[in-house]
Amino acid sequence: QVQLVESGGGLVQAGGSLRLSCAASGNFFRINTMGWYRQAPGKQRELVAVITSGGHTNYADSVKGRFTISRDNAKNTVLLQMSSLKPEDTAVYYCQTNSDYGLISWGQGTQVTVSS
Repeated sequence: QVQLVESGGGLVQAGGSLRLSCAASGNFFRINTMGWYRQAPGKQRELVAVITSGGHTNYADSVKGRFTISRDNAKNTVLLQMSSLKPEDTAVYYCQTNSDYGLISWGQGTQVTVSS
């Protein structure tokens, strides 16, 4: 099993920045992809960004150029640096990992609120 603990959410004004962090722990051999998803009220959960163990990244079009995902394989952590935040970025952000045998694990979520 993989346990994920997120931190770094909060309230920020439009144009501001926040950094989200997610740390993975538990019994696993390898974490393949690590990513961030978000879910706004009344909307489906959507991919924000994902990074492979080799460092390849993929971003939602809506965050390209504003968000940066990175990871530390030795510490099993993934970061999401968010800049130029917009009110439409307001959502609960979830960390997700894909580890041994395709196991998908989710964090508890952290609220990000961007005021206009």
